[in-house]
Amino acid sequence: MAASRWFRRLTSALTLGMALLGAATAWAETIEVTDLAGRVVKVTRDPQKIVLSEGRQLYTLAMLDRDDPFKRVVGWGNDLIANDPGAWAKYLAKFPKAKDVADMGNPYASDVSMEKIAALGTEVYILDLSNYFKAQETGLLGKLEKAGIATIFVDFRQDPTQNVLPSVQLLGRVLGREKEANAFSDYFLQQTRRIYARVGAVPDKKKPLVFIERAAGLLPCCATFGALNFGRFIEEAGGRNWGSQFFTGFQGDAAQEKVLSDNPDIYFLTGANWYGSNPGSSAVSLGYDATPEKVQKEISALMNRPGFQQLKAVQGKKVMAFYHQFYDAPYYFVAELAMAKEFYPDLFKDVDPEAVFKEFHEKFLPISYSGLFWAKLQ
Repeated sequence: MAASRWFRRLTSALTLGMALLGAATAWAETIEVTDLAGRVVKVTRDPQKIVLSEGRQLYTLAMLDRDDPFKRVVGWGNDLIANDPGAWAKYLAKFPKAKDVADMGNPYASDVSMEKIAALGTEVYILDLSNYFKAQETGLLGKLEKAGIATIFVDFRQDPTQNVLPSVQLLGRVLGREKEANAFSDYFLQQTRRIYARVGAVPDKKKPLVFIERAAGLLPCCATFGALNFGRFIEEAGGRNWGSQFFTGFQGDAAQEKVLSDNPDIYFLTGANWYGSNPGSSAVSLGYDATPEKVQKEISALMNRPGFQQLKAVQGKKVMAFYHQFYDAPYYFVAELAMAKEFYPDLFKDVDPEAVFKEFHEKFLPISYSGLFWAKLQ
């Protein structure tokens, strides 16, 4: 009788074990996706170990894995810690184990440690599209493939107005977070379409000419944006980006004399808290830890550089600073809302961009809103 009970227990245990093994096999589903480089990639759906080549890819991951953006991140680039300390402090306070994520170093360095990626047990390595050719030329893609590590390319920087939605949808599929990706897409379309619907009928001759200085106070004047990224944000918001007539890419360097001579209607600049990584920075320290008083001093100082006081934008207080990290974030449309309201206050009198960004945090992000993300010269 005892032997019979023992046999039944053994049979039940084996049956349970087989069921669990079958479930595990089902969970490890392999899917095919097309990434932002146009590559068809086989990847394990819902991977448990991923590496972010850039730390600022967390801006998107935080929307998809809102309960714990670090639960599957085993390694990441150090750019978020270095370039957005306000955001890093907020995430670290809520998710202390974030400090244990392996530091993969500077994501823009010439080489990437294949050995370190493999040693972390990485299932999926997420790369920015701007690094595609470098990853090909160095043989990194081939090495990762041989090691069984799927690599997918996303783009939140080179051409974000075209590639944010497909990048978020791609990550949603790979991470098993389609519901969250779709919710973001709906919100994104609601916000961006109300901009385009209102400014689409504005004739070009009535649109203001806008110069935007990229990383003002960190980079030499006058680094700017071409027809993409912040340059495209300006145009989608109903302005004419000065740099689009000279630079087809997302960045370029303009001669200060030319900018001053052309005397744009509105002067924008981007800034962030770079003081930790760049002690000599005099940029506008926008972000989660920004204060209005400090930001105003920094904007005023930049617009008091020799020659800038003659600009009609300065004289008419048509100067605005924007959080630089919008250039690499899926919620860049908040900057477009603020621009559109500045260009056409009557068309957007019912729109409160700050309220939208606060709502976005409440709906999609695990951290609370704080600080300052744009400011106008007073």
